[in-house]
Amino acid sequence: MISKTPEPPYYAVIFSSVNTENVEDYSNMAERMVELAREQNGFLGVESARNELGITVSYWKDLDAIKRWKENTEHTIARERGRKEWYQSFKTRIAKVERDYEFEKS
Repeated sequence: MISKTPEPPYYAVIFSSVNTENVEDYSNMAERMVELAREQNGFLGVESARNELGITVSYWKDLDAIKRWKENTEHTIARERGRKEWYQSFKTRIAKVERDYEFEKS
């Protein structure tokens, strides 16, 4: 589902990853991280897709909200476990959304 975001500006955290073959518990942790992110002040939405390459884009009100999310204890534990067990590689990008537009068929 496409996130309903407010009028720009806001921020996007783009997380691209390639998993290892050991993905035990990965989907459970990914679901938990989305639940936890939704509880964070400044969280606006999330979109995710995975094939060989996984891409998750989360939307945030401001850079302070992103920083608080990064410092969240449970999120920190998940990141460490990801480095050790689940990810072959990943890259995180933070971008300021200055403009957006949409189309939705009625």
